[in-house]
Amino acid sequence: MLQLQGNQKNPMTTTLILERFPYRYVQCGTLDINGEPDYRILKYNEVTSKYQTMYYLDSQIQLDCCLEDPEYTKWLDPDPEVGAYPNKSDSVKNENYVDTISS
Repeated sequence: MLQLQGNQKNPMTTTLILERFPYRYVQCGTLDINGEPDYRILKYNEVTSKYQTMYYLDSQIQLDCCLEDPEYTKWLDPDPEVGAYPNKSDSVKNENYVDTISS
């Protein structure tokens, strides 16, 4: 069981569901509003060398979708360098690029 930082009155205990680097899927107790499990995706931060909350999942169904489809987790990732659901025809074109080899 993992231990996330919380205050002394209410420490937050976290249960690791799955780790698929750089992501961790965890349950952080239950929500005070409705008593449902609090599911989150944590992402490893290379600068701080710690896992930080990347996304708060809405339900068990969304968690299941993330576990079954790794590309869906990438799609939820706010980092612009993370690409999800690539097509074979996806390519990056630079209009300023000049091919000097074939000229």
